[in-house]
Amino acid sequence: MGYADLDDVESGFRTLSDEERNRCFYLLEEAAAIIDAYGREADPDVKRLVSCRMVRRLLGDGTGGETPLYPMGATQGSATALGYTQSWTMGSSGSAGELYLSKLEKKLLGAGNRIGAASPVEGLCDAAGD
Repeated sequence: MGYADLDDVESGFRTLSDEERNRCFYLLEEAAAIIDAYGREADPDVKRLVSCRMVRRLLGDGTGGETPLYPMGATQGSATALGYTQSWTMGSSGSAGELYLSKLEKKLLGAGNRIGAASPVEGLCDAAGD
């Protein structure tokens, strides 16, 4: 079961097409699995917010139907005609067309940058010092 529903995704975003609504159901399930990997104990309202953000990001602005002039996930590009040159810079997130958590969303889930250390041998030692 996902942490958000179709109405949550549409609220404050846009009305989804029938195809997008069907797809959204499965995307919300996938988003829940990703969220659980980072913040199973996070507040339910935060999980709902993050689910909506992940799915909205993937669905985009709804213009669709157009073939982009650049590869999905590219942040910069250039093309020339008769010289046959194309050059693309891909986004650093490594996520083109897939659900992912942004840095902010990880922080919201309580999985942001934490400073600390753990020793792999601590569990092997007798804690009482016997």
